[in-house]
Amino acid sequence: MKFVADLHIHSKYSRATSPQMEIKTLSEFAKQKGISLLGTGDFTHHLWFEELRNTLKDSGNGLFEYDGVNFMLTGEISSIYSKGGKVRKIHNVIFAPSFDIAEKINTALSGYGNLASDGRPIIGIDAKDLAEVLFGISKDIFLVPGHIWTPWFSLFGSKSGFDTIEECFEEYAKDIYALETGLSSDPGMNWRCSMLDRFNLISNSDSHSPRKIGREANVFDIDMSYKAVTDTLKVKDNKKFLYTIEFFPEEGKYHYDGHRNCKIRFSPSETKKNNNICPVCGKLLTIGVMSRVDALADRPEGFVPDNAIPYKRMIPLEEIIADTVGVSSASKKVGAEYQAIIPRLGTEFEVLTEIREAELLKKLPLKIAKAIINVRKGNVNILPGFDGEYGKVEILKQGDTSGEKQMSLF
Repeated sequence: MKFVADLHIHSKYSRATSPQMEIKTLSEFAKQKGISLLGTGDFTHHLWFEELRNTLKDSGNGLFEYDGVNFMLTGEISSIYSKGGKVRKIHNVIFAPSFDIAEKINTALSGYGNLASDGRPIIGIDAKDLAEVLFGISKDIFLVPGHIWTPWFSLFGSKSGFDTIEECFEEYAKDIYALETGLSSDPGMNWRCSMLDRFNLISNSDSHSPRKIGREANVFDIDMSYKAVTDTLKVKDNKKFLYTIEFFPEEGKYHYDGHRNCKIRFSPSETKKNNNICPVCGKLLTIGVMSRVDALADRPEGFVPDNAIPYKRMIPLEEIIADTVGVSSASKKVGAEYQAIIPRLGTEFEVLTEIREAELLKKLPLKIAKAIINVRKGNVNILPGFDGEYGKVEILKQGDTSGEKQMSLF
């Protein structure tokens, strides 16, 4: 069966996260968006763990169900430790096939730090030692390095990461099969690094609010089960792993280099000209994802490796609507327009990726239809994000709104 999966989110028990990040609300939003499988996030937090165990129904296939939406037990660990004479800050996402195994993980990791401090706990465990602990509990546990290019907390992060996977995980590198590209990079950027060819590149929302789930996701055509998902992620098969859904990476918070306090936003070439120094304050710039990929790449832009899993770039429907009316995506006007479209035309993913252009133009206000078509074609302007600030997107161009008489669907 074909389905959309977002495997990395957070619960209401993580810092800076919406109190709406609970199972009932997540299920409602997942159905609107067309997501059939969600990661639970944060199973290492004792309160969320109990809430999950009391709320979800065991499907008997390593997944759990609530009101027609499937859930996989997932959690993210923030490891801060010293290695090779440098402080490392690495985020890893854990998939677990049962509450029993998740409980064993929690018991083991509680010896390294306070799991109750946050839904995404910070613990003093080397990423290699984390892998050793997890695979010692069960070979069915799946470990994925999270948002691998983010400067401050990731495998290849410019501030605290490594240059190779082997350097980070040592003998357990062979047990890592998938990498999460993160919002500020897409598979095309990662294809420039031949050392990543053996890995499946997955995309998830890392969402802190229900509205943001699915902003990045994975599309599979497999059985709905934990084993089917993890087995698929261990090999490259574009008949089973169909494609990923991607943010435009320029929209991500760390795509370009820069210094937010000084309003400096640099491309990699501009950063080199300035020797990595902010010309305003004289401090080091935060080196973003694009520069970090450039530093480790051994291939030109545009290279596509054999058996690569394809991807589609997408902007969430609420952001598209907001751009057409010139208001915040959180406004009531945008919410009303969204609810008028969904489910009359289908789920959000169907509207954004599958419904024919002619039908969009016939059934949607002209601005929204043309904006969706522009996004599908990549015909958008984006001022790249940098140093923790999201990029700014312009979807509609001059002439896109000519002839429009009616905006609202309701």
